[in-house]
Formats: sequence, structure tokens, C-alpha cells
Amino acid sequence: MIPKIHTQEIRLQDGRTITLETGKLAKQADGSVVVRMGNCMLLATVVSSRTASPVDFLPLTVDYREKFAAAGRFPGGFFKREARPSDQEVLTMRLVDRVLRPLFPGDYHAETQVMIQLMSHDEEVMPDALAGLAASAAIQLSDIPFEYPISEVRVARVEGMLVINPSKAQLATSDIDIMIGASEDSVAMVEGEFDEISEEEMLDAIAFGHQAIKDQIKAQIALAEASGKKETRTYEEENSDADLQKEILEATYQDFYEIAKKGLSKGERSEQFSQIKENFVKKLSEEELEEKGELISRYIKESQKKAVRDLILDEGIRLDGRKTTDIRPIWCEVDYLPSAHGSSIFTRGETQALATATLGTSREANIIDLPTDQGEERFYLHYNFPPFSTGEARPLRGTSRREVGHGNLAQRALKKVVPQDCPYTIRVVSEVLESNGSSSMATVCAGTMALMDAGVQISKPVSGIAMGLITEGDKFAVLSDILGDEDHLGDMDFKVTGTADGITACQMDIKIKGLRFDIMTQALNQAKEGRLHILKHITDTIDTPNKEVKDHAPKMIYRRIANEYIGALIGPGGKVIQELQKESGCTIVVTEDPVTEEGIIEILGTSPEGIAMVEAKIDSITFKPQVGETYEVKVIKMLDFGAVVEYTEAPGNEVLLHVSELAWERTENVSDVVNLGDILEVKYFGIDSRTRKEKVSRKALLPRPPKKE
Repeated sequence: MIPKIHTQEIRLQDGRTITLETGKLAKQADGSVVVRMGNCMLLATVVSSRTASPVDFLPLTVDYREKFAAAGRFPGGFFKREARPSDQEVLTMRLVDRVLRPLFPGDYHAETQVMIQLMSHDEEVMPDALAGLAASAAIQLSDIPFEYPISEVRVARVEGMLVINPSKAQLATSDIDIMIGASEDSVAMVEGEFDEISEEEMLDAIAFGHQAIKDQIKAQIALAEASGKKETRTYEEENSDADLQKEILEATYQDFYEIAKKGLSKGERSEQFSQIKENFVKKLSEEELEEKGELISRYIKESQKKAVRDLILDEGIRLDGRKTTDIRPIWCEVDYLPSAHGSSIFTRGETQALATATLGTSREANIIDLPTDQGEERFYLHYNFPPFSTGEARPLRGTSRREVGHGNLAQRALKKVVPQDCPYTIRVVSEVLESNGSSSMATVCAGTMALMDAGVQISKPVSGIAMGLITEGDKFAVLSDILGDEDHLGDMDFKVTGTADGITACQMDIKIKGLRFDIMTQALNQAKEGRLHILKHITDTIDTPNKEVKDHAPKMIYRRIANEYIGALIGPGGKVIQELQKESGCTIVVTEDPVTEEGIIEILGTSPEGIAMVEAKIDSITFKPQVGETYEVKVIKMLDFGAVVEYTEAPGNEVLLHVSELAWERTENVSDVVNLGDILEVKYFGIDSRTRKEKVSRKALLPRPPKKE
């Protein structure tokens, strides 16, 4: 049976096209679509269970995978099969998840799985920019309840011009790289990195991307209508009890409001909030608790949330007593860890990050081997969020998606200020020791100071701040430096990082159905004030990078040699370089520059003497005497027909000083003129045409005696 295929085309501003196709693949899924741009093809499917899950939230899984076969490649490693997702795949999953999740009904709890896979790769197309479009299109073709279609695009600015979904080559020369997720009416997600741009430039890029998203949404609607849009399924809704909800609100709201107004610490506030719940529950019978326990917990949380939000909107007072624009108290310290190459502590309120910077050679670079990207990172950042940072004891199950996402944001914030010609591979690690709001921004601040403490010559220090939002009808409040509770109870988490001169990275998540541009503008301007306030605390602690790396940190020396000398430096089976590393205590890395066809030698060591030893060896191996020049030599071996001498400026380079070149007079015994260990000067004559060996002469530098009559 020939499948009935439906397609829809989206034309971009520069003439390129995106095609949506359904009806050919994965027809047993609730919805499936193939998105194609050039030779890049993504298959997106969505399946949702017909029965509700017992949990009180939406169990949504968004999975994105890049198949190596899509690029005509084999997976690396021992097992030739795709395994756990790479960090880049996890980041794409997060980009899609954050836009989709708020648009499912709040009472929809069915197990839902969105799967997106790269089936064909095109070097000119970056597939992550199409993943959000593919996911939304698949949902639109299903009967799964969903508010309205969304899409995502990447925006770059190349030579002053904004571009939708740029190629990798275009992105490499751009000063803006931003992913935007939005509905037809409002922006829901933003994430990107920038070369210190202004708030106005960022808003222009978002508006430009939003316009392209509107065209993609129209194409999704047209495709769904052409293929016969399904009626939205009926589903098992949450239990509700309006009378109980009203009773709980009347019994607890004012108490929550009064406690929220006290400006307590996180622990004290949590304890008193819990006491309100306990006081209410004590009044209920065991039968009521058994029958309506879940509803009671839900409605108490709703009452608490309403009280906190109303306090902020009505009185401008936050949970810790601050005003909406206030930043929590900050203290910083550098050089805290004596053995680290660079270290710092950044503490803001009840959030604390301890960062370290480690310096290494190119051998420590982070290797990237993906179907869509191959290369290496010479600067990378890892973020760790242990359970004790929030006072919890929970299982450790490896690096979470959240840790990958937060670490990537901090890395993007800082990498713009790390110099391109930095000789080191740099790894920054942030250990979050306390968390009550925006540990990723604390990581940016701590990372900046750790880099400066390590002696990395960053161009400018970077700070970061997380902004929140509370909305109710036409009323709204933008919050600077949000608490964890404000993130949980609020409508937005908008993280902005930058130097004193502009924005370097951002990440915005919206829990409501979208964000108006006027609110986003206020949030960005308020964030700038907060960033500069935090930046002053950083520069008061350490204002410029240390001029030198620490005594115990490795020093890096670069040398270049002609390719012909690489073999001599490495030696048979690596014998020479291994012995040299052992004797000098240095790490030596040899790579070849394909452009200049030279060998690049990285010498990394803590001992100046060891580094000098390696440099002397390289000088010795690459030493090439010039014809006609005079050189100082040392006698290292006596022979009947001459002396073996070694160039003092290149130990290990030996040449025979023939007995006939010792003096103008006839020399019977070599020892009559020179002895072992003598230092003398010789003139270099190059290769002797008769003996085919290098020739040096001592007598050529002596006055020639007059001829006898």
C-alpha cells in the first residue's frame, strides 16, 4: 500500500527551504514528521500513554540523538554502537524540553515521550536548530493535548547582518549565537552566547528570530490541516475539590503571608511553612487524610505559592526581606586551595561556589567526536551539584542533565574572555557547596576569579545574575538575584552574564505561556544593574589576572622545529622523549602544524631547570652550524687521527677535528695540541667534498706562519 504523504515548505529569508513531511515514516507513533533542510533530515515522533501516571506532574521525556550513520561515520571507541547521549545531545534535549513542557495542560499526567533523531547530516546545516520545530510539528499531528504550536530557530550576526539557522562556517565568524523558542505571540526560551553585545542588540536578535518562528508555526498548522487534524483526546483529569481548596486557602493563606513577610533564612522559613501544614492536618480525621491526602498537599502548596506571590506584587517584599532590585550580601576569596593552580570562593546569600582552574597541555584538551562535530576544546568548564548543597541526602546517579546545562552556560559565559593565544588547556571546575538560587551564576563569578588567580590573562572579568518574574493579570514584578523558592514559585528564570561592556551569555526559561517584550526589556536592564553591582565585588577581591602562574603551577613553553628534527627528538620507539621527560620532570607534547609543516613542541613543567634542560636538548637536536662561522667546542674524545669535539651551545652535536686541522705545523700526536676537556674555537667549513663529512678547523683561526725560503 502506497502511503499518503503530506508536505509543507518553509522558505527562509535567504532563499533556503525547510520541508516538513508526514505519512511516510513511523506511522504507529501518535505523531511523526520528517524535517529536512538541505541534506539534513530529522525524524521526530511523539507517543503519549492513554492512562494517567500516578505522579502529580507531567512525566515528559524529550530525547535527541545523532546517528553516526547519518554522517557516514562509525562510532568511536571499542563498542561500535551509539551509547549514552553526548553533552551536545543533552543540551539539545534541554532546549526542546524547556519550550514544550509549559504548554501541556497542568492536569495532564500521562507518560509522554518525544524522540528526535538525526537521520542524515549536512555540513552546512546545524540540526539542533531544527529540533524544536520537528518536536512541535510531531505533536501537532497527534491528538495529544497541547496549547499551541511553537518552534525554535538559531540567530547569528555575520558581518553585521542577522541570519536564521546559520551554517557552522557562518557561526564561526559571528558575534551573536542565540537559540530562540517561541509561540506565535510570545517568546518562551532564549539561550546563547555573545561578543559583549548590548541589551538592545540582544532584543533585536530575539525579535528577528521570533518573526521567522511565526512562519514555521504557520507551516505546522497547514501540515496538520492537510493531513487531517485529529481531535484532541479526552484524558483522565486530576481530582479536585473546590470546597476543600477554599477551606485550605482561608485557613492557611494569611499565616503563609505573615511568615513570608518576616525575611527569614531558607531553613527557618521552610520549618515554619511546614508547621502551618502540620497545624491544618492535625484538625483532620484519619479518613479525610486517607481519602484526600494528595489534594490537601496540593492545595496547601497552592496557598503558600499565592501568599508569596501576592506579597511580592502587592508590597514589593520578597521572602528574605529584600526589595525587587536588591542583591543578596556577597563575599569572595581567591587562592583558597594551596595546591590548585587557581581557586576562588564566591558566596552570595545562601549560594556558594568553590571554583578551581587547572592548566595543562593540548593533551588535556576535551576531544569532541560526534556525527555533526569533530574537534577539541582547549577551555572547558564542569559544574557539580552535590545533594548536600541543598541539605539533602539522595542517590548519586552520575552527571545530571541539569549539571550539563548549567556547566555549558557558565562555559559559554567565560570562553569569550579567554585569550585565543593562551598556551594552556584550561579546565575550570565549579563545586556548588550551598544552593539557594542561581548556582550557575555563582559558578560564572567564581570561575572568573579562579582564572585570574591562576594567571590566565582573561580580557575582562565576567559576572552573572539570575532574574525572576511574578505576574498576575496586568501586574508584574521583575526580581533581581532570585532565591530558589522564587525560581520554583515564579514565572521566569532569566540568567544573564557579561563584562562591564556587554553581554557574553544568557539563558531564559518561562513557566507561563510566554513573555512580553516590554517585560523582557525591563528584565535585561535590571539585570545589567545587578551584574555591575556583583562585578564590583569581584574586582574588589581581584581586579586583574596575576602576572605569572603560581610557583607550583606548570609553566608552558612553545617551540617550533622543522619536521625533519621530530624523529630525532622522539627517538626510536619514543626512547629519547621518554628519557627526557623522566630526567627533566616536564611533560613534552609534539604535534605537527599542517599549515606551516613544522613541529609544535609544548613543554610543561614546574621546574625552570627542567624546562631549560628540554630546551637545551631541542637546541642541540636542531642545531645546524653555518659555513664560515666560528664555534666554541669541547674535546670529548681523543683519537689517533684527531679529536671528537662537541659544540658547547648544542651538547650532543659532535664533529671530528682532524689531526691535520689542529695546527699549521705537522702534528704527530693529538695530545701535543689538545687534551680531553679542553675548550677551543673552530671554524666550520660544511661538508668536505673529498671525505663527504663535516669539516671543522682550529688552524684556520690561527695566524699562518710565513713560508720558508
